[in-house]
Amino acid sequence: MKKVMIVEDYEVLLESYKEIINNTTNFRVCGAYTSCEEALEHIENLSPEFILIDISLPGMSGIEGIKAIKAILGDSVSIIVVSVHENSTHVFDALCAGAIGYVTKSSGEKEFLNALYQAINGGAPMSTNIARMVVESFQKNDCNELTSRENKVITLLSEGMTYNQIAMTLNLSINTIKYHLRNIYGKLYVKNKYEAIVEYKKRGCKLNSV
Repeated sequence: MKKVMIVEDYEVLLESYKEIINNTTNFRVCGAYTSCEEALEHIENLSPEFILIDISLPGMSGIEGIKAIKAILGDSVSIIVVSVHENSTHVFDALCAGAIGYVTKSSGEKEFLNALYQAINGGAPMSTNIARMVVESFQKNDCNELTSRENKVITLLSEGMTYNQIAMTLNLSINTIKYHLRNIYGKLYVKNKYEAIVEYKKRGCKLNSV
């Protein structure tokens, strides 16, 4: 069973998330809190593998909370934002802080759980509208082609290497590898590493001069 922590200040929603997750066979809620400060008090003892976190929280914001959590647990935890905010600033701030995915609160139960399953498989779960926003952002900044580093990452991934092996091969941190993968997902219009590998092999990617 994968351990999930929830940080959500709206208690009705918090209880709803708990019920949905605890009714699965793969996940259980190990802690549910209404603030980042409260969650941080228990984070080391509970050692959750996944955290669902809101952005607008009392006291410490979800963005700052993500940074604090990553500073403690590092790559042992995968953080997914669940928020009403759908603007690009919140999305990219969350991803840069260390979140691997971003799901809107308007998502249904199926999409909500699918985000957790995608995360297990190394994906970067995002609501459809959020994924579109990320893609459009890359397009507006002329980032449709993979950089040389991104090309190396996806090549090694397609050869069967794990994130740790890729990080060691390229002398980079796991967080940096995940950052490159999120960029790759956006540029290839995919949601997880398996789709990325298939798309990469299907169409090939040009290198940028960086």
